[in-house]
Parts: sequence; structure tokens; C-alpha cells
Amino acid sequence: MNRELYLAQIDKVNREGRYHPDWDSLAAHPLPDWYREKRLGIFLHWGPFSVPAYHDWYATCMYDPSNPIYEHHLKHYGDHKEHGYKHFIDQLTMEDYQPEEWIRLFREAGAEYIVPVAEHHDGFQMYRSELSHWNAVEKGPHRDVMGDLLLEAEKAGMTLGLSSHRVEHCWFFGKGTKLDSDVKQPVDRDDLYWPAQQEPENQHDVFGTPYPTDEFLTDWLLRCCELVDRYHPRIFYFDWWIQHEAVKPYLRRFAAYYYNRAEQWGGCVINYKHDAFPFGCGVPDIERGQFAEAKPFLWQSDTSVMRNSWCYSQFADYKTPQDIIWDLVDVVSKNGRLLLNIGPKPDGTIRKEDADILRTLGAWLKINDEAIHGTGLWRIAQEGPTEIQEGQFADAKAREFTSEDYRFTCRGGNVYAISMVCPEDGRIRLRSLREADASRLPLYHGIIRDVKVLGLDGPVAWKRDEEALHVDLGTYRSDLPLVVKIITE
Repeated sequence: MNRELYLAQIDKVNREGRYHPDWDSLAAHPLPDWYREKRLGIFLHWGPFSVPAYHDWYATCMYDPSNPIYEHHLKHYGDHKEHGYKHFIDQLTMEDYQPEEWIRLFREAGAEYIVPVAEHHDGFQMYRSELSHWNAVEKGPHRDVMGDLLLEAEKAGMTLGLSSHRVEHCWFFGKGTKLDSDVKQPVDRDDLYWPAQQEPENQHDVFGTPYPTDEFLTDWLLRCCELVDRYHPRIFYFDWWIQHEAVKPYLRRFAAYYYNRAEQWGGCVINYKHDAFPFGCGVPDIERGQFAEAKPFLWQSDTSVMRNSWCYSQFADYKTPQDIIWDLVDVVSKNGRLLLNIGPKPDGTIRKEDADILRTLGAWLKINDEAIHGTGLWRIAQEGPTEIQEGQFADAKAREFTSEDYRFTCRGGNVYAISMVCPEDGRIRLRSLREADASRLPLYHGIIRDVKVLGLDGPVAWKRDEEALHVDLGTYRSDLPLVVKIITE
């Protein structure tokens, strides 16, 4: 690829297009209507890091003597100068990869969009590229594994997305230059490890030094635009560190190009973290966490089926299906959507534990989907004593919901009250739907025509008084969240 000609094309599109690389112009980009209906997506962390099967930061941790992975690497793979990170690529064979089977599983899980990692911090591209030889077509699997997956997803009616974690690659191999390893300066631009700058002392300092170079950021911009032009993603997810001051001019150029190019596809969405975009220029994402209260704006939570890893790991600490459904319900009730990650194996298969969680989620959604997809905020999002810790990385421990905890969504004339824990006595008490005097306070005072329980055949006994809307489940019980459908007038 002629890089100068491609840069000229990018700038030409931005000069002539509707959107320009400044925040005022980018803030005018509307969220497409189709995105408002999406509630569940599948995230995929895959790459050479799946081979050592520890976690997805293996590439930098293996060169850090203070990290346990350093000794793990010495013990299992040998000296760092003889077996560096790039030596894992040939073992990423994906010989049993069947993308059509993956998509069938994701649809069975109830997912509506898909966001595979195109390039992680390690710099290995899981797609066909003309900008680097370190890609899945030329090395490792020797096929366009991401492109093949997106093709099958499109056939199945899923919305296509992808993610780029490339910007952190700037310093991801910097620790390797301090060791007697296979990472040696000067690192040529055609090397996987380039540029191997030193890691900022504070990764979250938006002015942290050393700054990424213009050469690196230009390469970053080209890689992002190549993804847009080759795969036409409707959702483009960015990991963190794009909030750094040095990245901002390139970020604006990319966003304008993406928004202009996607005009012909029916619009697009950018997911971002840490205020990398001014509010209103994209959709904020919270990693492994959520908001404590409902928000008037659309947002996303991304999390994994594992508490301790994003990628395939021999040390995986799995969440339960109940944990995942709790996350989905809580996020949706607050105007969010859930991007749920799994980590495929390096042979191209999905581990049974991941598949079982997805199938259980899908079975639950098959019964309760009308309370999730296509719903909106109700006047109250939640009821009950359990408080949600707001912010990122809040899922290390399982939440402990009670039978008094409910989440609410609505659609048309229906309100959906989701019982996070089915009460042992079978008696649901919804205090937010009690008979109330709304002449002075903004309490609910609508007409309730009928009450049903999704998944339960036949009518249920219910009554409404000044204490609560009471629903008697009889002998019916559920190990997973239960949905009460309230039909209003």
C-alpha cells in the first residue's frame, strides 16, 4: 500500500464530506436508530496470547521480571531471546476454526451484534492487511479469520463491529528492550515489536511521556481506516489510551473519515472509554462495570465470561450464567447494552464452559427476550436494597442480589419487572407499582389491566394495594431471574 496516497485519500474524504476532523462537526453525527435496539453483543479476544493461555497481556508481562508471567515463561518456554512473543504466532493454527458454527452459537445466545478484536496491544492483526506482514493471512492461521467471521455474521443478520487496541502497542514491548531478549532497539517498522517505546510511568496520564511519535500515530490512523474500508463495520470499539493528548488529532481524523464513509452504509457508532471523545461524539463504554443509576444517554458495558481474563486461559475463573444474566438485566434497565466477551482456543474452537454460558443465556432470552431487546427506560429503573458499585473493574466478586431486587424495562403498554432472585415463598412484591396518591408526588398511578409471568403458562393471581403489586407464583420457581409482565392501559 502507498501510505502517502492513502493519507491523501483520507484527508480528501474529510475535506469534501459531511464531517470534518473537529469536535463541533463530529458532535453533529447522530446515533443511528438501529443501534438503539441493540442490547447484547459478542466480544472476542483472540490472538497469539491464546497459545500460552494465561491472559491477554502476556506479550508485555512476559518481559517484566516483576511479573509472575516472566518466570512462567522461563519455566514453560525458555529464554526470552530464544523464545520471544512472536514465536507463539506459528502455534496459533486455528485448524478447527468453523466460523459458521461460532455464529450459530452466538445467535443461539441471543446476540445481535459482534465485535471481534481486530488487533490487540500485541500488534498481530487477525485480518488481511496491506500495512503489515504480521497478520493472520500471512502468518499463523494463514486465513482471514476475522473477515471470515464477519462474513458469516452478516449472513446471519448480525450487526458487524470490530475493535482496535493498537494504540497501546506503542509501548507494549518496551520492557523487552531492557532485557537480553528478542526485542532489541532499534526496532524496524516492519517488525512486530515496533516501536517498543518505554511505557509511561502513569498510563492514565493524558500528558504522560514519552509521547507516541507521529510516525507511529500515522500508522495507527492508516490501520484503523484500512479496517473501515475493508470490512465496513457498523460499530468501531476503541480500547483505552486513545485519550492521550498526542492521539487526539489523529483520532479526530479517523472519526471524520469513519463517519463520512459510513454514511452510505446507514450510519455507524464509535465506542470509547475515559472521555477520549467529548460527550455526544460517540457512545461511552465501561469496562467490567456499569452505572449505578439509569442514564438518559445510550452507553455500553463490556465484560467477560471470566473474571480474570479476556482470552482463553488455563487459569480461567468463570462467572455463572446467573452472573451474566444479572449484568445484562441491570445494564439494559439503565439504558445500556452488554458486550459479552469469550476467549476462543488457539485451535479455533470455543471451550465448552464458554459455550455452556452462552447457551444458558440464550435459553433464558428465548423466554424473556421481550423484556430486553427493543425495550426502553421505565420511569423507575430499579427497586431493592442491593447497591451497584459504579465504575470500571467492579466484577471481581459476584454480586449478591436478593428477592427484593427488581429491574424495570418497558415497551408499548407493557412494563417488565425482572425479579433478580425468585422469592422462595413464590410471592413477588413490587412496591414501585403500588396504589399511590400521585396528586402531589410523581408516583406511579397508571391502570394495570393484567399481569403475566413470562415462561409460565396460564394466569397468575395478583392484586394491587397501598403496599405493592402482589404476584403469586404458586408452585412456580426459577433459578434465574424471572420476568413479570405488567399490561397497563
